[in-house]
Amino acid sequence: MGGKLRGMASLSVHLLEMARNSAWANHRLYDACGRLTEAGRRAARTSFFPSIHATLSHVLIVDWYYLDALEGGGRGPALYADPEPFASFVDLHRAQRDADRRLIAYCERLSDSSTDNEVVLVREDGARHPERVRDVLAHLFQHQIHHRGQVHAMLSGTSVPPPQLDEYFLREDAARRAEELRALGLPPR
Repeated sequence: MGGKLRGMASLSVHLLEMARNSAWANHRLYDACGRLTEAGRRAARTSFFPSIHATLSHVLIVDWYYLDALEGGGRGPALYADPEPFASFVDLHRAQRDADRRLIAYCERLSDSSTDNEVVLVREDGARHPERVRDVLAHLFQHQIHHRGQVHAMLSGTSVPPPQLDEYFLREDAARRAEELRALGLPPR
């Protein structure tokens, strides 16, 4: 498919919208989780990670890992040292908001050509893996969606209804997200 298709947004614009979508979905998910008690967030639940708090912590840590690689920070696997770096839900939420802002800021600086740049992912065994920016971001967004879905499912077993997380891209859903986007300082979509 040579060239851009008429009316098709650029890849860098799409990645920016994915970063904004991620911040918005995290906002909704954390709002719902914040209505649980601390015991409710830490209760043993059926999922890949044993609790809502542990799953949200994992999402944050992996965000840190990939952001660090994208920004050239060099911390790599050291970011995995503590699987639950925040005992407080408020602190965990604050750190996730900060990571979301960093991801948006990173994507705001992208151009279509820079999505082909390579970054190096350093794994726990010290192996170094060069990857394209576009692929790292696609993987990161998929990772976030995957684990947010697990938290969503865990919330289904509580008194707090899980939030709708798929109302970001369609114009018909604009009214459902407008207030939250304003609260997050994001442009209307």
